[in-house]
Amino acid sequence: MRAFYHPDQSLHDPQQYMRFGKIVAPKDLPERTAQLLGALRKHGITPEQPAASGTDPILAVHSEGFVRFLETLWPRWLELPERGPEAWPNTFPYWSGRTDESVRPPCRPTGIMGQLGWYLGDLSVPVGEHCWTSTLRSAETAVAGADAILSGERAVYSLCRPSGHHARADRATGFCYINNTAVAAQRLRSNFGKVAILDVDAHHGDGTQQIFYRRDDVLTISVHADPANYYPFFTGYAGETGNGPGEGFNLNLPLDHGAGGEAMAAAVDRAGAAIKAFGAEALVIALGYDAHKDDPIGVLKLDATDFGTIGAKVKAFGLPTLVVQEGGYAIEAIGGCLDAFLGGFK
Repeated sequence: MRAFYHPDQSLHDPQQYMRFGKIVAPKDLPERTAQLLGALRKHGITPEQPAASGTDPILAVHSEGFVRFLETLWPRWLELPERGPEAWPNTFPYWSGRTDESVRPPCRPTGIMGQLGWYLGDLSVPVGEHCWTSTLRSAETAVAGADAILSGERAVYSLCRPSGHHARADRATGFCYINNTAVAAQRLRSNFGKVAILDVDAHHGDGTQQIFYRRDDVLTISVHADPANYYPFFTGYAGETGNGPGEGFNLNLPLDHGAGGEAMAAAVDRAGAAIKAFGAEALVIALGYDAHKDDPIGVLKLDATDFGTIGAKVKAFGLPTLVVQEGGYAIEAIGGCLDAFLGGFK
């Protein structure tokens, strides 16, 4: 398996994260990449440095205004007379998401954190000095992986950091700034008529869902913890199946909190059946390890070996497959998770 990674991705070093009403130490630490690189070495894989592809592939799925905002934010932040260590919002717009509604629907989450988020917003995406550089390199890593698949490779791993699956077309959220998975899937569409995305991170891939929600050429499937009282709270429910032309091309498979490898394996089997019925010609796996039982912000109970099962099942789909790295914050566990996945995928 070929792999891609750029050392600039480790420059992103967030200093702030709001959780349970207080600022705590961030979870997306640069040390994560060292663990994953170690797992690659164990399998004799030396990642290649991706070529610079710029923002054009990003603009294929993200709005230009949003991308330029991220690109220029840090120098603008430095112009403020009083500022914190990172660009961080202190207000959020009221926006229902539909111009033909005068009020949002009732708050769906049952937990207090979801209800707070509905009214207050997200404080997990601080922007520091090197954030854009790392974000751009992360997206370029996904693009390089997609290009390798387009050139005939059957399996490629893109070690992307920061992660991407929470980033919407015009919004950064959930440790994610640019949606690497979506960028890669769109890139693959240049040669494959139908592309499937299978997201097995513990959190719903809400940004990926939003980007492709009205399209029938990209099937989006997410296996994740029940969002009724877990991030991202407002999406990831089974009834979300697409809109307009995309109706029937989005599948959410939420798992009960505390679920382990057996439940995950069954969900991946369901995903495989949907991918086959869709007639996918290529596959993008959004692979997160925060479903591991030791993850500091996780609620699922997978062991490292369960990621080997996922790898074997994905391999059996028989499709050209790009693996895009998403979350996973148990520093001592994530290397074993990737190790197991690669072992299962062989």
